[in-house]
Amino acid sequence: MQNIHDNEIISYKVDLQKSKITFQTLGGKDNSVPVMIEFIDVLAHMFETQLQGSILLDISQFEISRFVKSNKELLEHQKDSAWPMYYEKREDLLEYLLHENYNYYAISASYGLNGWVVAKEYNIYN
Repeated sequence: MQNIHDNEIISYKVDLQKSKITFQTLGGKDNSVPVMIEFIDVLAHMFETQLQGSILLDISQFEISRFVKSNKELLEHQKDSAWPMYYEKREDLLEYLLHENYNYYAISASYGLNGWVVAKEYNIYN
């Protein structure tokens, strides 16, 4: 997979209808090479500190159980709003996410935007 370390985030688009998030970044030696990062079959996401000139450090993939464990309070708070979907217990949510092959992607920044995405896959391309 293509290296995205030190890419500058130019923009991102959240397409709720197509369950897709696309980041437009610039990378390469002088940050002049356009690089797209696309998350596919997105169920939920959360971004913080969106700043002009945000620089990516890395995108790490984790087991989906880490998402449920790391976001207990958020899931409990949003459960009555059926976010990220309707479920009775967190165990039910985890079972669904495992069965449907979702992954937990953590977006780390050197500067600016960071957060996470729950999606089935992601791709990087020029």
